[in-house]
Amino acid sequence: MKADALRGHLDAMILAVVKDRPLHGYAIAEALHARSDGAIELPTGTLYPALRRLERLGYLRSAWDTVGGRKRRTYELTRSGRAHLVAQQQAWAEMNSVVSAILGTAPAT
Repeated sequence: MKADALRGHLDAMILAVVKDRPLHGYAIAEALHARSDGAIELPTGTLYPALRRLERLGYLRSAWDTVGGRKRRTYELTRSGRAHLVAQQQAWAEMNSVVSAILGTAPAT
């Protein structure tokens, strides 16, 4: 999947991945890859600026961890980030419904 297709949705996807537990950057990239069945493969030049932006916005907080003698930054969702994620999930559901209806891919009711 091209990076352009992710524009506007990447932040919500990152927040969704760290919703349940703190993760370091590489684990976030791996989780996005796994949850998308391999469709999303983020370069570090895309992921890390997004993580820093989400931290500046107050949606994520980070802390340094040492695992196996290696230091790595771990990110976790803040209360504000959780609220933002819920809002983004609702906005996506509405957008998905509208676009599906227009494209003729909405499930029959």
